[in-house]
Amino acid sequence: MEQTKTAIPSQAADGAVKGPVARLWTKEFLVLTACNLLVFLNLHMILSSLPLYMREHFNAGDFYVSLCTSLMALSAIVSRLFSAKALELGKRNIILFGGLAIALLGTVGYYFSASIIALLVMRVIFGFGFGMYSTTFPTMVSDIIPRNRMGEGMGYFGLSTTISMSMGPLIGMWIEKQYGFTPLVVLGSLFIMILFPLAYSLISGKHRAKESDRSQMQSKSLASTQQSAIQADSQASANPAATAASQHDSGIQAAQSTHTASEQSNMTPRKTSSFERKLLLPSLLNFLMSVTYGGLVSFIALFGSEAHIANPGYFFLFNALAVILIRPFSGKLYDRFGPKALLVPGAILLIAGLLLLSMAHSTLGLLASALCYGLGWGALQPTMQTWMIQVVNPHQRGMANGMFLNSLDLGVALGAMILGTIASATSYTSMYRYSVIFIVLYIVIGAIYMIRAKKTPAQQSPSIHIKVD
Repeated sequence: MEQTKTAIPSQAADGAVKGPVARLWTKEFLVLTACNLLVFLNLHMILSSLPLYMREHFNAGDFYVSLCTSLMALSAIVSRLFSAKALELGKRNIILFGGLAIALLGTVGYYFSASIIALLVMRVIFGFGFGMYSTTFPTMVSDIIPRNRMGEGMGYFGLSTTISMSMGPLIGMWIEKQYGFTPLVVLGSLFIMILFPLAYSLISGKHRAKESDRSQMQSKSLASTQQSAIQADSQASANPAATAASQHDSGIQAAQSTHTASEQSNMTPRKTSSFERKLLLPSLLNFLMSVTYGGLVSFIALFGSEAHIANPGYFFLFNALAVILIRPFSGKLYDRFGPKALLVPGAILLIAGLLLLSMAHSTLGLLASALCYGLGWGALQPTMQTWMIQVVNPHQRGMANGMFLNSLDLGVALGAMILGTIASATSYTSMYRYSVIFIVLYIVIGAIYMIRAKKTPAQQSPSIHIKVD
């Protein structure tokens, strides 16, 4: 990408600063997107199949089924508390490969779990490892996406997450029904093992690129130094007095530069604290949205049995198709107008999907609900992630991605427990109707944000006014 030829960015009518179109589809971007797809395929293939497996093999009730989801999500949240900090300190490789190893241990351990307690322990182990490496890949990709295409880039990257969240349950439930739970464990373990060479190729390729850049910079620096020395000698022999004055001025400029850098360094902690608070609103919205998904991924198979729908897994297939349709448009809308253009329309689609699902008694009704929910989820999930990435400094993107994933996992965990309790007291049909309450809260909070942002346009987040370096 040639930054030296960049013109001064033009000012758009909506206030956003537009820069030149930079390259997005690099080899590193494609590999990281593939890694993210495998990460969440492994997660959701097993997550969606465990409720039926626990019900059939251990006669587990709704409480233990919800624990299977909640304990994994909570352990992932705990691991991200230190993973984000470790990423800021540059310990990316330890977090990445250590997390993959721990998750592989937990996945293989499912095969040897002979009781509910043993299975829950494996879920905790897997969640701990998952929390580590699932934070690393989004942070790596946010570092290579051009800043003026961040919404579009994170939208396409997030598409791998959403497709896996949609296709994973369909694949998992089909394999478990046709061949049993053991082949599913084998396939999940294989996905994690594939991640090791893919991740290593990214790290080794980046290391070679850094070495090449360093070598070129050293060569240029040496040539520049030699040229400057020759010019200085010529000037000194021609005019000794002018040379002495020039050296004095250079010393003053160096002292001023050091003082300015010191002032900027002292200001950094205050700016970091302010940016961290800006993550709270998108984290809360992401949490509320994820509560409803916790009810889907944990109980959709059991809902299918209650409503006498033969293949409830088709919900996730058509959900994925809707996500694929909406994602290219939602990313470009975000880059142009910011999150305000997507919050309320996406939430209304989620409500429509949940209400249609609660009234579904046939495959056709199930598919209609999946399309509505998928359009809403596909527009809102990358919006939340991109929003959080753009309100922090580049070195804090690990923290932003960690908070995004933590709010997602916490929503899924508490959603499974809260909605599971509601289902036990009423029915799965009523449970999905009650879950609409969380999206109504989402709309209310999002509307308040938009009203306040409209009144104070100067304080809007960088996600709306993107400044290109």
